[in-house]
Amino acid sequence: MERKKCTLYSGGHKGTENAFGEMAEKWGINEVNYTFTGHQMQREKNSVILSETELQRGDISMELVSNMMGRNYYEADKIRKVLQTIFHMVNRGHQVFAVGTIQTDNTVKGGTGWAVELAKLFNRPLSVYDTERNAWFSWRQGSWLEDSPRIEHSTFVGSGTRNLTREGGKAIEQLFADSFGPA
Repeated sequence: MERKKCTLYSGGHKGTENAFGEMAEKWGINEVNYTFTGHQMQREKNSVILSETELQRGDISMELVSNMMGRNYYEADKIRKVLQTIFHMVNRGHQVFAVGTIQTDNTVKGGTGWAVELAKLFNRPLSVYDTERNAWFSWRQGSWLEDSPRIEHSTFVGSGTRNLTREGGKAIEQLFADSFGPA
């Protein structure tokens, strides 16, 4: 797979998404960062500001999200826009990579969990670097299996925790090196 034909879809946020963007730039991979008016980003390179109409395409019931994720969301208006933005990322990227904590109910902690759940719903190849176990896991046949994933599709998503650990950052860099060779 040629690097120049690949595109990373992300949100440009502090931590994991910024690290994915830095690695895409280092490896010469296209990058698109989705956002909305008034949202803070750390990485603004190739940002696409979604209109209200575009955001609505990713709309979903907050009650449904709460049930799927097993948690309640208190800043419904703000989190709704974040979830709508994540929809656009996962809708465009065929393969999904995330960094976060896999919980006992098989969801992933925080907003990152929505990218993971959408990847499951859309039947996308999905891998999560679990920051507590310091290992990659891929979702296969309804469970998480330890893995050494590679970027194998020309469009992929990079999402995850804002509190990226040093090990998580190294795992992202290793993912790019394993997938594309030297930078």
